[in-house]
Amino acid sequence: MPQKLLKNIDLSSDVRKLTPEQLPQLAKEIREFIIEVVAAKEGHLGASLGVVELTIALHYLFDTPNDLLVWDVGHQAYGHKILTGRKDVFHTNRQLGGISGFPKRSESEYDTFGVGHSSTAISAVLGMAIASKLQGIEKHHIAIIGDASIASGMAFEALNHGGDTNANILVILNDNAIGIDPSVGALKEYLTKIKSPLLKVEQHNIFEALNFDYSGPIDGHNFEELLRELERLKKVSGPKFLHVITTKGKGLRQAEQDQVTYHAPGKFDKISGEVLPKEESEYTKFQDVFGKTIVELAQQNEKIVGITPAMLTGSSLKLMMQEFPERTFDVGIAEQHAVTLAAGMSTQGLIPFCNIYSTFLQRAYDQVIHDVALQNLPVIFCLDRAGLVGEDGATHHGVFDLAYLSCIPNLIVFAPRNEIELRNSMFTAQKGLKQPIAIRYPRGKGKLRQWQFPFESIPIGKGICLQEGTQLAVLSVGTIADNVSEAMNQLENKEVIAHYDFRFIKPLDTQLLETIFKKFDTIITIEEGTIKGGFGSAVLAYASEVNYKGHIKLLGIPDAFIHHGTIPQLQELCKIDATSITKTIQGLL
Repeated sequence: MPQKLLKNIDLSSDVRKLTPEQLPQLAKEIREFIIEVVAAKEGHLGASLGVVELTIALHYLFDTPNDLLVWDVGHQAYGHKILTGRKDVFHTNRQLGGISGFPKRSESEYDTFGVGHSSTAISAVLGMAIASKLQGIEKHHIAIIGDASIASGMAFEALNHGGDTNANILVILNDNAIGIDPSVGALKEYLTKIKSPLLKVEQHNIFEALNFDYSGPIDGHNFEELLRELERLKKVSGPKFLHVITTKGKGLRQAEQDQVTYHAPGKFDKISGEVLPKEESEYTKFQDVFGKTIVELAQQNEKIVGITPAMLTGSSLKLMMQEFPERTFDVGIAEQHAVTLAAGMSTQGLIPFCNIYSTFLQRAYDQVIHDVALQNLPVIFCLDRAGLVGEDGATHHGVFDLAYLSCIPNLIVFAPRNEIELRNSMFTAQKGLKQPIAIRYPRGKGKLRQWQFPFESIPIGKGICLQEGTQLAVLSVGTIADNVSEAMNQLENKEVIAHYDFRFIKPLDTQLLETIFKKFDTIITIEEGTIKGGFGSAVLAYASEVNYKGHIKLLGIPDAFIHHGTIPQLQELCKIDATSITKTIQGLL
């Protein structure tokens, strides 16, 4: 049995002490290590398994951290973390107080750029390379980007600029034909063609046309090929592009065969590879409430179309794709395009449901303002993963949407309290709404066993009273109302607490607010979004307008980036869990 290598490797400098013949053994051990930890602790699996050889080759041939590596998105950086000082704490990955699931500058000098959203790596590396050149510093600057991410507009912007410079950058395309779902689009078809030896000579190469020194495709699991080509490219000046073919999930049979499931499979058996059965639940994920409801609505309304930027599975729009493939559009990792595509469809009488994760809609902010709201086009934005999302951390929390959307004229902003309200808001929006609406809902399951009741319209801009009270009023928006109800049940004198679900952040129900202002001297607002500029801020602004003299306490996400942990842990950290709400109420009574 060969001697174990990984136990003696703490930093990339230790990798460089090995012989090339030892590297396949190291790759085997890293795969086993990743599988063992992720099987028990959960996390992103397939992407990291696919780039083990490439990761080792880069740290073996380049002088990291002096030479700079940037991993696009960062799903694939587990091997990188293991080789750069974090092997012994890798079991804390994505846990509260543990290491991040993505590269993070504050965590390690080897993490040269913080990532989590796609298509930023080439721009960042180009910026680094230009900075090195201006300062007279000699080093290598390497971006590793996937075939789904490189199809995004920002990546093309960076390639367009990079090819017009003599910056010392190496762009490595990790081509496995899949992001989270299979890659889509014309560029994917082009990459498939240039992999063919027969077509390679005939094809005009798009990357060479952009002035990159193109080489490949090469086998990303063959150390001999990788080391030879990377060694050659170290001596080539200017912008370079290496096309590497890998298999996502390499080394675990099930992960290779079912790449969508094994992107982030949850807990699984490290020996058999089988995903462990999740506890049976009577409850439904909010994304599935959306997915099933849009199919039901599309059956009744032929003008409905569904759009998502590369999140067919994650948003459950795949249910509509199965039923109505000609009316469902996965546009790839292209949030800006998704929004303006929806706007264009809307001008021609279609009813677009544009489903984008809350954190990813940030990438299309100008399009929401300029292309949709300014023209008052009735696009329906369904913002999945709103609020705290848990272990993915700061890059993925959807905590800014209430603030960044509520300042936009014409745009309705709605936060359903439960599955029934999500369903009814979608029904209401497609009935002939004359302006755009954003409907934001959280990750995970709801709390209702039955939610598929006949549709009912929701009056726009109207909140409701969930419980009458006499001394203090709690005003909530969205599913955080559950924490309020739980908190009130912990109080001995809960009958003195009123609870209002405002539902709409915009337009704000000022009529209901004035009723509350007249009745209560003490008010708490609560939202699973940033306090700065959110629902509570809107209530405060109106209170100032009408000269309300009472006390208003705002609860929500503080003015700081919230890192990773479970959703209950993070809610407790932000003092919006039921116990913290109870204490706040008791302190104000």
